[in-house]
Amino acid sequence: MEEEKEPLEEKDPGEEKANEIDLNKLFPGKSYDLNRLFPDEVTRKLLHRIVRDKKDIGRFIKDLSREEESG
Repeated sequence: MEEEKEPLEEKDPGEEKANEIDLNKLFPGKSYDLNRLFPDEVTRKLLHRIVRDKKDIGRFIKDLSREEESG
């Protein structure tokens, strides 16, 4: 019997970047090592997305207030 080989998974560049997420840089000023506190990749990705989404929402609100002022 031949064993079926699993197809090679192509890595998304975003996934590779997630491995390099430094939580201490995302949340500066903490007295403890966040990378040791949250070692799993899924949690790091989630926290990175939260920070990115928060920035996006801030930009959206800023643009919205500019439109209200001009229009």
